Amino acid sequence: MRLYIILLLLITRVTAQPAEHWKSLGQDVLREALNRRPNENRAKNVVLFLGDGMDIITTTASRIYKGQLKGETGEEETLVWETFPHVSLMKTYNTDRQVADSAGTATAFLTGSKTKFEVIGFDETIETGNCLSERMATKVYSIIDDGIAVGKSTGVVTTARVTHATPAGAYAHSSSRYWESDADLSEDAKMNGCIDIAAQLVEHDLKVVMGGGRRSFFPDNITDVEYPEKSGKRQDGRFLTQEWLDRKRDANIPAEYIWNQEEFDAIDVPNTEAVLGLFERSHMQYEKNRAKDVAGEPSLAEMTEKAIQILSKNEEGFVLLVEGGRIDHGHHEGVAHSALTETIALEAAVEKALELVDIEDTLVIVTADHGHVMSMAGYPTRGNPILGLVDVPLGDDGLPYTTLAYMNGYGFRRVNESFHKNGMRPNLTAVKTDDPSYIQDALVPLYEEWEETHGGQDVAAYAIGPMAHLLNGVQEQSYIGHVMKYAACLGDNKDHCQNAGSILAPAALPVLLISIIALLSSN
Repeated sequence: MRLYIILLLLITRVTAQPAEHWKSLGQDVLREALNRRPNENRAKNVVLFLGDGMDIITTTASRIYKGQLKGETGEEETLVWETFPHVSLMKTYNTDRQVADSAGTATAFLTGSKTKFEVIGFDETIETGNCLSERMATKVYSIIDDGIAVGKSTGVVTTARVTHATPAGAYAHSSSRYWESDADLSEDAKMNGCIDIAAQLVEHDLKVVMGGGRRSFFPDNITDVEYPEKSGKRQDGRFLTQEWLDRKRDANIPAEYIWNQEEFDAIDVPNTEAVLGLFERSHMQYEKNRAKDVAGEPSLAEMTEKAIQILSKNEEGFVLLVEGGRIDHGHHEGVAHSALTETIALEAAVEKALELVDIEDTLVIVTADHGHVMSMAGYPTRGNPILGLVDVPLGDDGLPYTTLAYMNGYGFRRVNESFHKNGMRPNLTAVKTDDPSYIQDALVPLYEEWEETHGGQDVAAYAIGPMAHLLNGVQEQSYIGHVMKYAACLGDNKDHCQNAGSILAPAALPVLLISIIALLSSN
């Protein structure tokens, strides 16, 4: 009891924030907003950070967890993108699904055109998984493609496989996101000549590609360099990493293929213009497990830093996509700890990027592709552990429950077993719910791991830099692509751009005209 009283006093002291605190805070933010002016420069560079599955609940819980790791109550903490001056909400649905997948959403925010579930780089005239329909459907092109067309350097960094849905949206066109290697192609696709996503990557002009997914780049009779018991997946005998190197070097581009931390650290940035880094056979390790990786692999922040160092050598600028891909995987597994720690790892990458770029000429956007079905519930007291049990009140059955739980997923199995055995929910009183491997309870049974589903809620987009103010209100997710291209004068948005390096916004024309007339009158 004495310990409880001491803890209560400490929390009370930390959270004691009378009216004067909120008045001062509100006035400071108000003054900042009143003094804010839009940055209407042309974006020489664009960096898009994509937290896969990082919906608003994930962001809120991660913010609290970050603060609690620092010994704070957590609710008052801020993730770096929450300091960005411009925020918008995005509708995430695919053209044929109320709840989206990552392929259709990647096509939306990278190209500016929504499409169907599981489709990459085509509009909705495509038939999902139908190779022949690719010949008649309309291809849509990403900001990465548009950047290359005007001489910018481009890159993709991800903690997922580099052929996974989000990174593939930067460079590929496929009626199925699952055609990552030739072994994954349907018989129809093989017969009709559709090209797998890994092969498309090798033929693309991306300068920096880093993530996981080695298996799609090596033949199935070649042992994986890190896992001797496993091999590549390709059935066509192609060594795509060597093809990528040959293609770059034939174009007189100094290039390197790397697969571990040592080789990553040894990259000679001043003398390297292209890098292909495949650090895992499949997805990269969760951040919490990265130190245990035998071969060693870089963090998302380290890969982001290296990518910017290489790409920024181009005087024409660069376009970079950075994906925290394993936030989504943590949710699919029903392990909130994984989703939160991966979100914090993404924040470290955003912070590193902000150290390296000038926001006067670099547009930085942080967003998500879709949500998940994790809830944050109960009435826990301020500072209650976000991965812990709700302290007040208990459920009506007299049992505790976690603040974070899932609507569906693998966590149902424990709930189901308990009901069949005891006629009630599991008693979590003595359970370490903050354990890194703890699977949250779920309501609807989905017995396979990775079966927790996406959610259909809107996601936020946070922006800073040139034309960031165009991200406002509630928009279709495809609008992000239009903002990025407009800011950087790419694709269909070139006519409004001036050679001087800035954009003359239409709204500024009357003011400019009045100024010119006044100047002429004074003379």
